[in-house]
Amino acid sequence: MTDAPLILLAAGGTGGHLFPAEALGAELLRRGLRVRLVTDARAIRYSGLFSADMIDVVESETVRGRSPLALARTAALLTAGTLRALVLVRRLKPAAVVGFGGYPTLPPLIAARLMGVPTLIHDANAVMGRANKLLSRGVTAIATSLPGVIDHAPALAAKATLTGTPLRPAILAAAGVPFTPPEPGGPLRLLVVGGSQGARVMADIVPPAIGRLEPALWRRLALVQQVRQEDMDRVRAIYAKLNINAELQPFFADLPARLAASHLVVSRSGAGTVAELAAIGRPSILVPLPGALDQDQFANAGVLQRAGAAIRIVQLEFTPDRLATEISALAAEPMRLTTMATAARSVGTLDAAARLAELVGRVAAASR
Repeated sequence: MTDAPLILLAAGGTGGHLFPAEALGAELLRRGLRVRLVTDARAIRYSGLFSADMIDVVESETVRGRSPLALARTAALLTAGTLRALVLVRRLKPAAVVGFGGYPTLPPLIAARLMGVPTLIHDANAVMGRANKLLSRGVTAIATSLPGVIDHAPALAAKATLTGTPLRPAILAAAGVPFTPPEPGGPLRLLVVGGSQGARVMADIVPPAIGRLEPALWRRLALVQQVRQEDMDRVRAIYAKLNINAELQPFFADLPARLAASHLVVSRSGAGTVAELAAIGRPSILVPLPGALDQDQFANAGVLQRAGAAIRIVQLEFTPDRLATEISALAAEPMRLTTMATAARSVGTLDAAARLAELVGRVAAASR
């Protein structure tokens, strides 16, 4: 293995960036290549494929403001990170560097380009992220998860390949669980998630929405909800008063299995969530995170909505009354849930890791 080509993976320190990098890393290792991860300090808390001796932490910074001081601080940290990345790339001599988005990808991808190492970026969103936009013109190749992401830019589209989002083994295992619609009068399994720490809006809207359902539906509900610790007491009190069968946790380590067990998912629409809903094939009500400059979550949810797999509700319209109406309608039409699940699966790409690994191999081989 020490003589095998090394592929350097660069990703921001959140699950949305790290999970696809981990899935690609596992596939590259299976093919006999070596992998290392370059990221920021946040990734240290994630366990999985990358052990501590496979991770290099490089300084980076997100653009947090437009003031001269904020911009100067960002530039200084990115410059320091790029200098460290240059030393790292020179020492490791990777065959290629693959970026998965987030500002921590900038230093290693810039360093690789300066040193003539082939580079590739993967973007999981329906709208390309800002870090990837900055890198896109200088990289060797671009991989996208969804169609049409860069159709507006012919020069970029010419070097783009549609691969899908590489998925963790747990998601691939969950994708093997067929969707079974709820029986009339039987349990309706509802999963509510809101990101890695649970969204406050879900704690504000979902419990009163459940309270507006018909009592007959209360008795059918098997509710699993991700709730921030600071919201836990008030959410638990509402469900206890309604006598709802509810399991509440700040984090679910077995989320893929819970997705597979659900009849309906209420969630934000981050790229990873949308890819996993599509791969597993589950109906959803999606509430895009508002205020994002790129409106990436709105676009992500639109992919499933257009396929007939999801209901997209912008946050201003995400009220208890609206959510209760949508849940009641879907509960009354189990075959509609089945149609939505099938539509979601039609968007999913289960072999994305293999597709991306093939592209990485071609990029690395072209420079030899």
